[in-house]
Amino acid sequence: MSFLNSAWRRDRTEPTPSPRAGEVLASARELRVRLGTRTVLDGVDLDVTAGEVLALVGPNGAGKSTLLAALAGDLPAAGGAVRIGGAPVAAWGPRQLARRRTVLPQSAPLAFPFTAGEVVRMGRAPWAGTPLAAQDDTAVAEAMAATEAVGFADRPFPALSGGERARVALARVLAQRAALLLLDEPTAALDLHHQELVLRVCREQAAAGRGVVVVLHDLGLAAAHADRVAVLAAGRVTACGPPPDVLTSPLLTEVYAHPVEVIPHPRTGAPLILPLRA
Repeated sequence: MSFLNSAWRRDRTEPTPSPRAGEVLASARELRVRLGTRTVLDGVDLDVTAGEVLALVGPNGAGKSTLLAALAGDLPAAGGAVRIGGAPVAAWGPRQLARRRTVLPQSAPLAFPFTAGEVVRMGRAPWAGTPLAAQDDTAVAEAMAATEAVGFADRPFPALSGGERARVALARVLAQRAALLLLDEPTAALDLHHQELVLRVCREQAAAGRGVVVVLHDLGLAAAHADRVAVLAAGRVTACGPPPDVLTSPLLTEVYAHPVEVIPHPRTGAPLILPLRA
C-alpha cells in the first residue's frame, strides 16, 4: 500500500519521467487470459522497450488484440503477470496508467457531435492539473499535423469518413504523449498513403524514445517498419525478433495455413511476403 500511496502523491505533482533508451516499458510473463470459457492467451512472454516499434501479427483469432488489451491493463490476467513502468499494471490508478500508456482501439464510436479537434484534445485529460497541461495546445496541434487532420479540425467527428476518424483517433493518442503507445490495427481503414503515414509516425515516436506496439494484418508493413515482429498463433507467441529472422516462408506458411513465399526487396532487402496462388 505504501507504493500506491507514494505513487499517487507523486503523480499529482510531478510529470512522468521520460524513458531511457532500451528501458522496458511493459512486459508480460507467462500471461494467460480467458474470455468467457475460452483461453485466448496461454503462456505469453513479451517485453516492450523504449525506442522500438514492435508489430504483433498472426491470423484471425490468434490473440493479438487480446494481448494488446492485456498489456494496456484493460483485460485482467487469469494467470501470469503484466507490468507497466516497472510495477504490476493493477498498481496504477486510471489516471496514472493513462500517463504511462495510451491505447488506440480498433474502433472508436462516438455518438456526440464533438469536433475532430475536441476529440484530439481529449487525449490531454490525464495531464489536467499538472505542469504538463501547459503543453495542451502544442500537443494537439502537433498531433493533428502529424496525422494530416488539421483540415477537418472543426468538423463533427461523426460526420468524418472512416479514414478521417481513424486519423483523428490516432492524433488523440499522440496528443496524450505517453511513453508507451498501443495501437490496434491503426491502418485498417486507410488508403496506401495514409497507411505509410501512420507507420512513419510510429517510427518517429520510437525515434523520440517511446515504445510502440502495433497490431497489423499487413505483413509487408510489419516487415518494412517494425524493429521486432511477434508472430502469434493459437494464443502463443511462436516467434519474436527482427523481421528478416521471423518472417520466413516455413513459419508463415504454417501459421497462416497457406503457402507463403518470402523474397528480399531488391533495393532495401526487407522481406516481401507473397501468398502463393494456383
